[in-house]
Amino acid sequence: MSKSRTNAGTVDVDGTSYEWHLHSEPHLSDDEGWKGMTIALLEQGAKREALVEFPAPKRLLKGLPRGRLQLDDATIVRCVRAALSTGWDPMSRGRPVVIMVDSEGN
Repeated sequence: MSKSRTNAGTVDVDGTSYEWHLHSEPHLSDDEGWKGMTIALLEQGAKREALVEFPAPKRLLKGLPRGRLQLDDATIVRCVRAALSTGWDPMSRGRPVVIMVDSEGN
């Protein structure tokens, strides 16, 4: 049996549930070069989404083939905390907030 990749789920951070899903995989942009993967975060019952953007993997910058995406609950929890610390208010209205993080989600 092969393991299936998890590209969506729910995590609990400080008693609040957040849904997440893979918004985009690393890709080559015509304007900006290599862009890292992006995940979308949304507090359950809230209106405003946060898009958390990771840097492009070094292997892509060196011309190596793409590897599997490694998303686990600990990384997603760090992303939620980073988004909240930058001022993301899930209950507000408006466009999604774009937040840049490091390769570990901080």
